[in-house]
Order: sequence, then structure tokens, then C-alpha cells
Amino acid sequence: MQLIEVNNKVLASQFLQVAVVLYKDDPRWIRPLNKDIDEVFDKSKNKAFRFGEATRWILKDAGGKFIGRIAAFTNKKYKNKGDEVPVGGMGFFECINDQQAANLLFDTAKQWLLEKGMEAMDGPINFGERDKWWGLVTDGFTEPLYCMNYNPPYYLQLFEQYGFKVFFNQVCFGIDPQTPIAQKIFDRHAVLSADPDFCGRLIDKDQLEKFAKDFTTVYNKAWAGHGGLKQLATEQVMIMFKKMKPVIDERIIYFAYYKEEPVGMFLNLPDLNQYFRHMNGRFGLLQKLYFVYLQKMKPSRKFTGLVFGVVPEWQGRGVDSFLIGECQRQVQVPSKPYLEYEMQWIGDFNPKMINVAENFGDTFRSRNLATYRYLFDRSREFKRHPILI
Repeated sequence: MQLIEVNNKVLASQFLQVAVVLYKDDPRWIRPLNKDIDEVFDKSKNKAFRFGEATRWILKDAGGKFIGRIAAFTNKKYKNKGDEVPVGGMGFFECINDQQAANLLFDTAKQWLLEKGMEAMDGPINFGERDKWWGLVTDGFTEPLYCMNYNPPYYLQLFEQYGFKVFFNQVCFGIDPQTPIAQKIFDRHAVLSADPDFCGRLIDKDQLEKFAKDFTTVYNKAWAGHGGLKQLATEQVMIMFKKMKPVIDERIIYFAYYKEEPVGMFLNLPDLNQYFRHMNGRFGLLQKLYFVYLQKMKPSRKFTGLVFGVVPEWQGRGVDSFLIGECQRQVQVPSKPYLEYEMQWIGDFNPKMINVAENFGDTFRSRNLATYRYLFDRSREFKRHPILI
């Protein structure tokens, strides 16, 4: 076997091709856009390079055929509650069903991280935010959502035989958006709907600055400080909203207010993979024009939940039911109906949000991903991610 560190554009292109070769016969795999992976390793595009570094390798067999790849990275900002040692990351792992090949890739990432002062590695994770390329699929091997990892079932054995253990599970929930929601949701929705101080609003693409401010308020109250998540600034959210603007469907992003103060939000987007599956990894001018055509003529019938949150003082008071009920009115319409829905993952260390998702209505666990951890000191006690209280 031949291991090659990626250090030029040709090898960076080959790094992408490894997945193409390995998944050529898997109808469930949707090829990611090349730019979405390239930008992770671009110092001018990925702000994580301010706090760490990254490298990657390609693995070939004796005949020069691609049989695997891996990336490793350090990030001073990457911390989980309860961490007792410095932890690095590995990700973008692909490999044939061969433990020896997988071990070589894992060993290579481990050695590089040891040289950087790390004492453990988590993976497969992203060199950056947790909403992309995070976790190994362990159940629900269906086609991936946009920027979600996908892998065949045998990867579990490759990881666990090496010695990785589940640090936390990442639970995704699905629902049939055309199924009537539970009566209890209607009942709780009706209570808040009758309160004149309470109201809900759909996002307006012409007022993104206002909604970016409201998003920031809810996010920082509901999540900042939990599970390694940091405070957001309105400016950061505005950048995100501007990037999202071309694909925003105003019917499926909703905010709740009490006396004009934001208390909850429910952000969804059409699943972009339903468009990008036709692009073969490219997104140049022709693909962009085709993307616009598909949006208008063949819109995605699947949408995905990005963020669902309620500020602490309003949790348990029916805001979740209010948001669900309001969004149902927009989704269950004869024209442009959505037929599939899947929420992005919730860590099993957050039982309150798991409970909210399970009480959404007729939800089901659509897939499970896992963040694995490998302690370099094999005599050290392994501890799972602490439960958030």
C-alpha cells in the first residue's frame, strides 16, 4: 500500500476522486460538491485555520488504485464539556472493506496528532462547524442530506476494531409532513394563539437583518455554552443568511415572539442534495443555471430542519407546539407540497431536545450518526460526553 500526503492541486483532486471510485456502485450515495470539501482545506475560506491546522492523505494499493483517504486536524476552539485531554480530529475518511488499510489510515492520523500534542482523536468530524460532515452513520443508511456524511455499514467495524468508542450519538428524526399533526399539538398551539401578546412570523427575505438579529437572540439564549457551542454575533448570522438567501423558502422558516421579543425559531431549508445529485460534484456557471431551472421547474419535495429552539424561560410552555402548528399550515398545501422531512441531528447528550423532537408528532428516528473517540493512552478511562442538564 502507498500512502501519499496531499500537498498540491493534483493530489487534492485525487482526494475527491477516492470517494467517487469507492461509491461508484452505491445508488444511495450523492456526490458532494467539490467546492464544499475543497473549501474545508482552503486557508482563505475556512476560518478554523486561525486556530489550528489540517492535512490529508490518499491511500493506494500496489497497483495504484485508490483504496482510502483520511484527514486530520487540530483546532484550539474544539472543546467538549468534560474533556480532560487535548483532542484532535479526523474526518473525510473513506476506505475499502479492509481492516489493514483502515488501520494504516487511522495510525497515520494518530501519529500526526501526537506530534501536535494531542492525546485523543474524535471522528469522523469536520475541520470547522458541526453542521457539516460530522459523524459516522451507524443506522439509517439512506441517501444523505446536503453536507451530511454517508458511509456503508462496514465502516462501523473498521472504527470499532481499531478501538474507537462512541463519544456521543447524533439522532436524526423524520416525519411525513403531510400527516395530520397530533391533537395535543393543536391544543397547545391554540392556547398561545389566543394570547394577544404572542405571535409568529415567517421569515422575509427582504428583512434578513431583522431576522438575523432575532436568530442571534434565540440561539445565544438557548444553545451558547452547551456542547462546545459559542456565542454568535448578529454579523455572523447575517453572513449565513445571505449565503442561504438564494435557497430560502419563506414558507418554512418561522419565528415566535412574545411582546415583540423573539422566544423561539424553526429554521428549515429545501434539501439541496435533491438538486446537487445532478451536478456530478461541479458547480460552475452551467450547473448554477441548471440549479435555478430545477428550483423553478422541479423543486425539491424534501426539506430538512436546521435549527429548532426555544429560549429557556419559554421552554415547556407550548412554544414548540406553536411553531409546529404554524409551519404545518404552510407545508400542507396542494401547491408545491413537501413530501419528506428530516431534522438535522441532535446529540444524545441533550435529552431535553431529544424529548422535544420525539413529541413533534408522529416522528421516527430516521438515522443515527456517531461521533467516535479514540484515546491514545489505552489505559486511560473512556468517558462519554456528559449529559446536559
